[in-house]
Amino acid sequence: MAGSYTLVAFHAHPDDEALLMGGTLARLAAEGHRVVLAVATDGEAGAAASPYRSGPGLAAVRRDELEQSAAALGCARVVRFGFKDSGSSGPPAEGGFSTLPVEEAAQPLIDLLTEEQADALTVYDPAGGYGHPDHRQVHTAGTYAAARAGTPLVLEATIDRQLIRRLIRIVEAIPGVLPAVTAASYDDAYSPRSAITHRIDVRRYAAQKRASFEAHASQASSDEGARTLSLLLKLPRWLFRAMLGREWYVEHGRTPGAPLDDLFATLRSGS
Repeated sequence: MAGSYTLVAFHAHPDDEALLMGGTLARLAAEGHRVVLAVATDGEAGAAASPYRSGPGLAAVRRDELEQSAAALGCARVVRFGFKDSGSSGPPAEGGFSTLPVEEAAQPLIDLLTEEQADALTVYDPAGGYGHPDHRQVHTAGTYAAARAGTPLVLEATIDRQLIRRLIRIVEAIPGVLPAVTAASYDDAYSPRSAITHRIDVRRYAAQKRASFEAHASQASSDEGARTLSLLLKLPRWLFRAMLGREWYVEHGRTPGAPLDDLFATLRSGS
């Protein structure tokens, strides 16, 4: 390896790191890079089964789960900004992360990027993936913070929209699995294939990614029915590896072409 880099992966809630880029984080850590996981909120407004809402409260549970996930992935540091979770149903909570002025939402990340002298930052695509308001704020505040801190490489963690719509059409054909989810609802979600700049092969790190999923036990089930994590954890290990063995990114400033398998290709080339 020509050199090692410091990546700050910015996420909205605990478990987002597992779903979108757990394999990438595990791969980068295994390759000797410094991986810093930054999370805007503690996810206290997320859906969870009743047992996880007792005792210390969901926020404390999810903080612990985040630490376990980060350890499974090999992250060197976890930083929680402690913003208020905006929630995913109805209007955003008053004072929620998504409602804050960009300067306020971005300041802790600016400080972290500067302190770490980060070479790269990951955010989400402008749609916030599936549209959660806190995810959209991660894109806005993260892009702003990178510009203020002078972070040279910014990438959007996303999913190939064509692929996810194809998978959802398959799920639609299975009665009762995800009755509220339709392929049409993803017409503008995530990123079109034509915009993808990186497709990272993480099949060798499927075990670490799965362990990250398992760490988020409170999100693997809820009183509201099937959750994405629980459905994916039911897959046989060989199918989990096959289906979740690649992760996608859009690099700011790079013209899309044949997708790259090196997240730091631009840094290595110096252009």
